[in-house]
Amino acid sequence: MVFQLPLRSRVEVFKGTNDWHQVRIRQEFSIAETALLICDMWDNHWCTAAAQRVNALVRKMAPIVDQSRNAGIVIIHAPSEVMEYYKDYPQRKEILAIPKLPPPVGLDLRDPPLPIDDTQGGCETPGAKFFKAWTKEHDSIRIQPEDVISDNGTEIYSFLRSKRIQNLLVMGVHTNMCILNRPFGIKQMTRWGIHCILVRDLTDAMYDPNYRPFVNHARGTELVVEHIEKYWCPSTLSNELSEALRHVRRSSGGGTFSPKKIDRRAQ
Repeated sequence: MVFQLPLRSRVEVFKGTNDWHQVRIRQEFSIAETALLICDMWDNHWCTAAAQRVNALVRKMAPIVDQSRNAGIVIIHAPSEVMEYYKDYPQRKEILAIPKLPPPVGLDLRDPPLPIDDTQGGCETPGAKFFKAWTKEHDSIRIQPEDVISDNGTEIYSFLRSKRIQNLLVMGVHTNMCILNRPFGIKQMTRWGIHCILVRDLTDAMYDPNYRPFVNHARGTELVVEHIEKYWCPSTLSNELSEALRHVRRSSGGGTFSPKKIDRRAQ
């Protein structure tokens, strides 16, 4: 069973010019070779503004997770630092039982600095200070028997390879931090040869508009998404994923990746 998903990426047509162009393709994916990873959608956050945005985001995310599961896509719950809470869950035990595979030597990929300044933590809530506010994944995201739970990069890589999964839809928070930098995040999985796709409207950045580049929060998140599209992986939208899954069809054979026409027009 396969589905065709619109992807957005960015290319520097003439290298070294920093003149980037948005490109769009339609890519065919096999359901059996695709997983969906939910990154750090915790039940709470030390930054009040971030917690509020997660509470809004999860209402849009949960139906997409359920639809993806119903279509046959494997769901990986990756709420970091709370595995003790899930230690007795069958979904946690299942991934722990997978024999660990040594990851390959990582691809040597360019890793430029982010276009936003998040060095102060990225929280725009006045007076907010870090503490571990999270205990589990957000209750609005359902964990079903066929899902798995892990926050370990080697565990997740081993699971993907054991299931012959090479495509990873990524959603959750925060785009400039955990989404990119966790041991199971886009940077590491891309370096290990996993084909990542960011669901760009089901993510959020930790960014305070009082810091560089002094844009509003939504634009700060967009800048990080554009950065990911330049250097790490393409993106898609949740409604595009939903529409693609509604048209899942039987494969006629051939490889997973079959690029379709390119459209360089802006969104």
